[in-house]
Amino acid sequence: MRFGLVGTGYWARVTHAPAVVAADGAELVGIWGRDDGRTRTLADEFGVTAYGDYERFLADVDAVVFSVPPDVQADLATRAAAAGKHLMLEKPIALDAEAGRRLEQAARDAGVASVVFFTQLFRLRVRDWLAECAAAQHAWEGGCALLLGSVQREGGPFATPWRLERGGLWDIGPHALSVLVSALGPVTDVAAHGDPLGTVHLVLTHEGGASSTATVSLAAPSAASGFRVRLWGGDGHAVMPSSDQPPADAAALAVSELMDAARRDDPAHPHDVRFGRMVLETLAAAQDQLTEQAQRPQRSRRVPGGE
Repeated sequence: MRFGLVGTGYWARVTHAPAVVAADGAELVGIWGRDDGRTRTLADEFGVTAYGDYERFLADVDAVVFSVPPDVQADLATRAAAAGKHLMLEKPIALDAEAGRRLEQAARDAGVASVVFFTQLFRLRVRDWLAECAAAQHAWEGGCALLLGSVQREGGPFATPWRLERGGLWDIGPHALSVLVSALGPVTDVAAHGDPLGTVHLVLTHEGGASSTATVSLAAPSAASGFRVRLWGGDGHAVMPSSDQPPADAAALAVSELMDAARRDDPAHPHDVRFGRMVLETLAAAQDQLTEQAQRPQRSRRVPGGE
């Protein structure tokens, strides 16, 4: 299957392009980016065609891998779906719920396959753990996720404008939600609280009655960075294992599964654009609450005696 890559940044170079090259049956044929110079540089590195025209780029590929900011991705991916191209999307799939719904509808109307690259869900140890959780004798009644990064405090290759502006809820919140939703079911209700240090706390209600919490931040010290998930229920506790599987290997699995889905009469995938839209809806609902809190801080209730 002929793949094109949209994006020329760090993640595109170290994860997405190598993933397509590594996946059996996939061929990276071209790259399109918003900066012509960077597009040519990355295309030369991988020995493929650099495109300056997006429509010409789409005409030459069967599937598109996206590595651009979410608001940019939403429009470009909707156009790619309308052109009949299969989609490997980054998370979140958009920065507003309506754009995500348009993208989902475009993919559905065109009958194209889609996969959203939630990194943890394509790591084999995490997949095995989720399968074990699904096979547990008793239902899981709750869970918690803690995901801390240091981008906003210490910079680095991921300190891109949209991440610095949107913070942990939008950048790493999808990772936490992807695992909790996979383990406990879709979210039906969310309550959000943010603090002045940039940490966001979510309280989630899932279909079936389970509840969970997620705490995310991009402003933590590097020594505190990490991703932990714990479930609890009648079978006791289940702790998500750590995984040192390189992101490019996880992305190669996503590429392979996208190709498999594209070959089926029903191209649905457990982590397709529909799943991505569900995560996006939760993020958007949480952001609405955070925005309201920022505008009406008097709604916070002080604890008596809390000096």
